[in-house]
Amino acid sequence: MRLTKYGHSCVRVEHDGGVLVVDPGTFSETAEALDGADAVLITHQHPDHVDAGALARQLDRRPFTLYGPASLAGSVEGLPEVLQPVEVGRSFTAAGIPVRAYGGRHALIHPDIPVVDNLGYLIADRIYHPGDAFVAPEDVEIDTLFLPIHAPWAKFAESLDFLRAVAPRRAYALHDGLLNANGLGVLDGNFRRLSTVDYRRLEPGTRIDV
Repeated sequence: MRLTKYGHSCVRVEHDGGVLVVDPGTFSETAEALDGADAVLITHQHPDHVDAGALARQLDRRPFTLYGPASLAGSVEGLPEVLQPVEVGRSFTAAGIPVRAYGGRHALIHPDIPVVDNLGYLIADRIYHPGDAFVAPEDVEIDTLFLPIHAPWAKFAESLDFLRAVAPRRAYALHDGLLNANGLGVLDGNFRRLSTVDYRRLEPGTRIDV
C-alpha cells in the first residue's frame, strides 16, 4: 500500500490498483491528488478539507464515489448524486479498501462558531485520518496515524495527548497548512522529544509504502 501526503490534510492511498483520496481541500494540490481517483473520503465540509470545484472538475474526467457526512451535501454543489452518506460506526469498502468511520463532530473552535459533523476514517484497519477532531479508535492497534499538529480548534497539548492515546507505530504531521517554518520547527521538535512514536512531517508529494 502506498501513501502520498499532499498539503495540509490531503492523503492519497493506492492499493491493488485502487486509488482512494482523503480530504482534497483548497490548501492541497488537489488536481494531482485526485488524478485517477476511484473514491474520495471527506471528513467534513470546511473548504480546507473539501475543494468542491476540484471535485467537480475531476468528476467530469472520471467517475468516482464520494463518501462523507450527510451534511456534506449542502457544501458540494452539483455533487450530491455521487455522495454516499456515512454514519459513525459504518464500515464500507472504498476503492477496494476497507474503511470504518469514527467520531461524529468537529472539535470546538469557539462557542460562537457552529460545530459541524466530522468523521475520522480508519483505512485498511491500520491507517487513521481523524479529520478535525481528536477521537481515538477503541480496541484497534493503529500502525500509521496522521496527526493534526496545528489548528484554530487545537493546541499542542491536545495533539500530544492524542498521539500518546492512539500510540501508533508511526505518525505523520497533518493539518499544517497554516504554519510557517518557525512554527513547524518548534512543533516537530516537541513531538519528537515528548513522545516515543516515530514522528515525521512529510513535504507535500512525499510517497511512502506501508
